[in-house]
Amino acid sequence: MSAGGPSLRRRAVLLGAAAAAVGGGTVTALAARDAEPEAGPSAAAPMGAEGIGFHGVHQPGIDTLPAQAHAVFLGLDLRPGTGPADVRRLMRLLSDDAARLMSGRPPLAAEDPELPALPSRLTVTFGFGPGLFDAVGRGGDCPAVVRELPTFPTDRLEPRWSGGDLLLQVCSDDPVPLSYAVRRLVRDARSVTSVRWMQRGFNPARGSEPAGTTPRNLFGQRDGTANPAAGSPELAEAVWVRDGPSWLVGGSMLVLRRIRMDLDTWDDFGRVGKEMAVARRLDTGAPVTGGGEFDEVDPLAVDGRGMPVVAASAHVARAKARTPAERMLRRGYSYDDGPTADGKPDAGQLFAAYQADAATAFVPVQARLAESDVMNLWVTHVGSAAFVIPAGCVEGEFVGQGLLGA
Repeated sequence: MSAGGPSLRRRAVLLGAAAAAVGGGTVTALAARDAEPEAGPSAAAPMGAEGIGFHGVHQPGIDTLPAQAHAVFLGLDLRPGTGPADVRRLMRLLSDDAARLMSGRPPLAAEDPELPALPSRLTVTFGFGPGLFDAVGRGGDCPAVVRELPTFPTDRLEPRWSGGDLLLQVCSDDPVPLSYAVRRLVRDARSVTSVRWMQRGFNPARGSEPAGTTPRNLFGQRDGTANPAAGSPELAEAVWVRDGPSWLVGGSMLVLRRIRMDLDTWDDFGRVGKEMAVARRLDTGAPVTGGGEFDEVDPLAVDGRGMPVVAASAHVARAKARTPAERMLRRGYSYDDGPTADGKPDAGQLFAAYQADAATAFVPVQARLAESDVMNLWVTHVGSAAFVIPAGCVEGEFVGQGLLGA
């Protein structure tokens, strides 16, 4: 590309190096469009026209409910020699990209507006791993639980699905704008990062079931019934950091686990056994002890012979939060990369757990599951990564600016 190509002109505007290289009228027009309030689609507009704002107290893509139908999680590593100024420039650039893409527009100087025009609730979320904190000289600000999660006895972690300095989480109800967003974000990040891993996940298509229906995972289970209700105080208390440095207040922590499912043996297991393993019915998600989907399982219920209905090792019994500090928002996306060469499925779940403190939420719950959860017969944790999710940003700033400096 020539020295005066659109990519360099774009960076001149965003990084403040040569603002005069782009006509002031163009920049002003783009800034004015950025400032316009985003509205949901009209009755005549397609569903894909629905957009979500990028700027705010919290980053988007965490409490966005219902969860979008498609997700890409990207773990990036900073290239050797990357320093604080490089990371600041990167986050300024990527934050601008995200704001434009989420509003249905291409990044500045890109000339393909048709691809992002219908964002379908596109969200872009950024997470900082231990290596990023170290690269900017702020290693002591990385929470210990993010720097190193405990090792659980059932883990069979593979390096190709674990770790990472910078997380890009990109979600949408439509894979086309999602694919475009991922491509442009990675393109703008590759001068200072390399891709460590990419994981694609999916949920049921939006509108395929009635609104408010809990999605199913590949085991056929309703997954996410126990999540705090959207917009509730319980969700806010579970997910958002309330005390700490200003750059983190309003942020969160993400633990992303890649969980391989043994679908062949699960398929051959009896239906009653499947329901007892989880303690919820497959058809409705209701507890095996009675009631509706959103009723809690009764761990003390007994059958006609006086025997417990719910085993102590049932998944729900082990996973249930036992204190307010253990509450988290669970967003599960299925993945299916199979079949393998021998015809067996390579499939499972990308389990994203968001919480104010992973040390008091994810860690104790996962420790109980690893100790004694009957579902361990069918699931194996093969990937693990933890990130700090900084607070959101206002227009004119970028994600992580409070940590990285302007």
